[in-house]
Amino acid sequence: MNWWKEAVIYQIYPRSFKDSNGDGIGDLRGVIEKLDYLAGSPDSLGIDAIWLSPVYPSPMFDFGYDISNYEDIDPVFGDLNTFKELLREAHARGIRIIMDLVVNHTSHLHPWFLDSRSSKNSPKRDWYIWKDSVDGRPPNNWLGTFGGLAWEFDKRTGQYYYHSFLKEQPDLNWRNPEVEEAVFQMIRFWLDLGVDGFRLDVVNLYVKDAFFRNNESYFMKGPRPFDKQVHVYDRDRPEMHGILRRLRKLLDSYPDKRMAVGEVMQDFPGNVFLPATYCGRNDELHLAFNFMFLFSSWEAKSFYQIIKDFESALGDDNWPNYTLSNHDFPRHISRYAKKKETLPRAKVAAAMLLTLKGTPFLYYGEEIGMERQKVPRKRIQDPVGKKYWPFHPGRDPERIPMPWDDSENSGFSIGEPWLPIYEEFEKVNVQNQVQDNSSLFHVYKRLLELRKQRKSLRRGNQKIHLSENQKVLFYKRKEGKEETYIFLNFTNESVETIYPRKWELNRILFSSAPRPSFLKEKAEENKVLIYPNEAILFSKD
Repeated sequence: MNWWKEAVIYQIYPRSFKDSNGDGIGDLRGVIEKLDYLAGSPDSLGIDAIWLSPVYPSPMFDFGYDISNYEDIDPVFGDLNTFKELLREAHARGIRIIMDLVVNHTSHLHPWFLDSRSSKNSPKRDWYIWKDSVDGRPPNNWLGTFGGLAWEFDKRTGQYYYHSFLKEQPDLNWRNPEVEEAVFQMIRFWLDLGVDGFRLDVVNLYVKDAFFRNNESYFMKGPRPFDKQVHVYDRDRPEMHGILRRLRKLLDSYPDKRMAVGEVMQDFPGNVFLPATYCGRNDELHLAFNFMFLFSSWEAKSFYQIIKDFESALGDDNWPNYTLSNHDFPRHISRYAKKKETLPRAKVAAAMLLTLKGTPFLYYGEEIGMERQKVPRKRIQDPVGKKYWPFHPGRDPERIPMPWDDSENSGFSIGEPWLPIYEEFEKVNVQNQVQDNSSLFHVYKRLLELRKQRKSLRRGNQKIHLSENQKVLFYKRKEGKEETYIFLNFTNESVETIYPRKWELNRILFSSAPRPSFLKEKAEENKVLIYPNEAILFSKD
């Protein structure tokens, strides 16, 4: 089985993980210093791969998602030699490295765009999307995700260029084969260095409608006009699938089958069927992010339906994946729980994420229970927060620096951190949780250990059920003769659950709640009592 199917992938937002030089911004040296925390020793968390948010040179209008040089490292994070050291040190610990790849657009300071912008006759003019005005107005009604029109008028050449996000992020023209050739050549550069895969930013936006037709609008409350358009013509064009099939061939041509996971943007509330289409028949993306857990209520029936729908949409050819939090969405512990329920629900969420069939993605700090934190207006860094405050706080609340200990600046930096430190760092920090065997960190660690020990949890098939009262989600993972049974109670009350008679619940592997030894005579009745907010794993051996 391919490594990315069995791996647990840990997302690091480098600016906020660990600062090694005191400038208040996390860097690659800081990541190297914390590799032993992640994997490589008996005391490590036990992850298998790191996804690094962008570390390329950038003017940082969107904090690295506006790239000005694809084949180097921004000095704020280190240099190319430091990155090569990170690769060596990570690989020595069994950790693979996945880079964030942003190729829907570049920075407006990228040499490609500077050339393109210089003249209508530039050889790279058609590398970007340039259009004449229509009756003195922009070419169409498309809007920018971060506000305003998606068209910027350029006085030098008298045309508009298109930008899906900020005007400092002009979109590449993926209908030009020279663009694909240049991007694929850049991908080879990183693959040849030893990078194990890529996370593709907004992968379904690359190709736009050839006729630049207007999007329709519908009524929807919210601060962003962008959310009131039906985005039919500025994304999800059929030509994208051919690009992905060619990319897949490139990635699969390397030893150990490098991988790509794609971010598929959708209108709220989204669905699981669209991202599934970007996997093709196991010949496009290796994985396409399923973000529906980010919008789910804390109910067993909601998660059950998402899982069933995603597996159905993927079919037998493709592999699922799940995530609870990332750098763009409120942290899941804040979404799912009030204070008194925070720890029990966090444990149930962790068990679900790490035992479902599919590749789990963790977001830094979730293993210690970091919650989203308000950022004062004067400290807001995110362009979304600056544009829409107070209606939308932006994404800074999800990007607060990692609290490593209870020292000054939470052990993140000896300088002033780029964002406020975590307010509860004196109680909630890595050092405290590593030392406390009852902490959330040790729940994640134990579940990760079980994944490594039990092939059924890494690669087994899955039969999923919802209890009659819709309060408990339970499923069996099976690989060969090994079977693992998982029960998740999403309520604050004990629930007696009837499971299939063929299941053999003979031994408790893990429980998130204190309980006595499992009674075998109870198992023979094919009923099990699941405690309030409990996640419990059984085996038949």
